[in-house]
Amino acid sequence: MGGCVSTSSKSTCSSGSNGEEATSSCLEIGFSSRKRSKRTFSAHVTTFQHLSSIPNRIFANGKSQTSCIFTQQGCKGINQDAMIVWEDFTAVDVILCGVFDGHGPHGHLVARKVRDALPLKLLSFLNSSQVKQAASGATCCNGNPTLDGGDAEDCSVEDKLSSIWREAFLKSYKAMDKELKSHSNLDCFCSGSTAVTVVKQGSNLFMGYIGDSRAIMGSKDINDSLVAIQLTVDLKPDLPREAERINRCKGRVFALQDEPEVPRVWLPFDDAPGLAMARAFGDFCLKEYGVISVPEFTHRTLTERDQFIVLASDGVWDVLSNEEVVEIVSSAPSRSSAARILVESAASEWKLKYPTSKMDDCAVVCLFLDGKMDSESYYKEQGFSSATIQNNHSAAIVKSDDGQNSEPSLQTNFTVTSCDENDSFRIPVEFVGNVEAVTVEDQNWLGLEGVTRVNSLVQLPRFSDERPNP
Repeated sequence: MGGCVSTSSKSTCSSGSNGEEATSSCLEIGFSSRKRSKRTFSAHVTTFQHLSSIPNRIFANGKSQTSCIFTQQGCKGINQDAMIVWEDFTAVDVILCGVFDGHGPHGHLVARKVRDALPLKLLSFLNSSQVKQAASGATCCNGNPTLDGGDAEDCSVEDKLSSIWREAFLKSYKAMDKELKSHSNLDCFCSGSTAVTVVKQGSNLFMGYIGDSRAIMGSKDINDSLVAIQLTVDLKPDLPREAERINRCKGRVFALQDEPEVPRVWLPFDDAPGLAMARAFGDFCLKEYGVISVPEFTHRTLTERDQFIVLASDGVWDVLSNEEVVEIVSSAPSRSSAARILVESAASEWKLKYPTSKMDDCAVVCLFLDGKMDSESYYKEQGFSSATIQNNHSAAIVKSDDGQNSEPSLQTNFTVTSCDENDSFRIPVEFVGNVEAVTVEDQNWLGLEGVTRVNSLVQLPRFSDERPNP
């Protein structure tokens, strides 16, 4: 790594508009609320050999108790997007959502590796924080642990909770990038992934993100009209703080003549790779030149006016505005179909707005904040019997992770509930890279070929021992 120091250590906190003070009881991460046993819940999870053993975790096209998710392959080869919803993440009222958009020759593997490993790292750091607090005996409010043994008088409940989550996000993102760099079977030198991760704990929303995947919220204004609120910032290279850091580290930021609206990051000695974001996991060819994996962190207090949250990759945001996304999700015939309909709408817009371009992959997570989904399954609305769903369940999920939806009987319906802990299609985390590398062996990544609107990379660098003298 180079000597670049992130300037993003300060968190940007925004609270709800109601101005209410924090409740008198401390809000806990969730581990301490469980019954004590020889092994805590988090310690058990982080040692799982098979992710399929984790309940309430979905990562393929489907729905859960509070959300629906959907992804569709674009026209650049294998689907490089990944997504996850994990309910009861640290406690019964905690939900984690994430979207990860890979790029480069091995971007699909990077995105899926991050999808599987990053939540576990969050769990590990949160549990470590709880253990340290218990050992220090520090308390705040009603005897619950504080952060770093701070004074109880200075303790603000939500501020303490925000600090704990912020530290967990920063440490887990750092550990994730370190693991990718040392991974022996995954080449991340010119491949990487974005990440937008959102944790809902009660009325608190915690967000950590890098790259240009985005999260927005649909909320009602004073007239009870739905409005779009952007929760994250697309971390593009031309943002002043990002450009300053990259230039300070000898990287270059400029746009190509035929796409002046797309700023990119370039090596100092080669017009490559032209990365269209300032922060990402992987992309180690640029880590010495200003590209970082340090996440932006924000905390927001939810109100009763907030209706739903949408996380999506840039394949959606390239063709749909925040307002259009809120309108599409809110007008979906059923909540369980909202993510699918949004992706289909984005695909239609690609054909209309950019008929000569290759459509990008799209991935969407819709989280409904009231915790309710449809009273009847979307399958019944479409006339599917439970037997048909059961017979096609496993095969459909395996294909949908790659965006390959070839089951004729399920092409009009992909709201498959995939959180059953006995599902047999999931792959152990330590085997994900190897298995997927075999299954996509005959597929070519076409992200640098043909006519595309916006590629995350322009070309791979041509490294040699001969470089221009400084």
